[in-house]
Amino acid sequence: MPDSTARRQNMVNSQVLTNKVTDPALTEALLAVPRERFVPRALRGVAYVDEDIQVAEGRHLMEPMVFARLIQAAGIDGSDVVLNVACYPGYAAAVLAQLAGTVVGLEDNDDRVSATEERLTAQGIDNAVVVQGDLPAGYQEQAPYDVIFLNGAVEVLPEALLAQLADGGRLVVVEREAGVGRAVLYQKTDSLIGRRALFDAQLPVLPGFEAAPAFSF
Repeated sequence: MPDSTARRQNMVNSQVLTNKVTDPALTEALLAVPRERFVPRALRGVAYVDEDIQVAEGRHLMEPMVFARLIQAAGIDGSDVVLNVACYPGYAAAVLAQLAGTVVGLEDNDDRVSATEERLTAQGIDNAVVVQGDLPAGYQEQAPYDVIFLNGAVEVLPEALLAQLADGGRLVVVEREAGVGRAVLYQKTDSLIGRRALFDAQLPVLPGFEAAPAFSF
């Protein structure tokens, strides 16, 4: 098996740079974070495959191409404060921390908070914190955010998350409707929220972000 550095380079060359990712800071961030350290030991051999990897119930390591294109669309810079919703197992937060000033990772139970914190600490990341809370509600205590990144797809995007964007803030997410997924960028300008579809993408829907069942007669 190739060593970790070679596998990361191959991921960037074959899955990221070939799919409209041109931001050099982002590619450097992807090369800096050992993806295999954020999956169970039994899955380390497939940590760099071009598909989503389930790491826990309702949590996945996002496909590298979709992940990179979403982050690029957010346009993160070194002064930004980023909210990472559903941050377990910590890989997204680790990459975001290479680009942003501060990352706030949000998880819904203490076990996932602790496990994510341990992984980030092990990678020497000191500009990310992990907090516990209800995912659809976001984390108002540290709002507003320059960027909100959801680590999974949604069928319904809660207004509470959009309300926590700073002026000029961006939210990137994959939205699914009737099984069809699209990456979407929301941006707040003054009090208005704009929405722009970006590209086709399929991700598992995060628990708590499903559409209400339709009634039939």
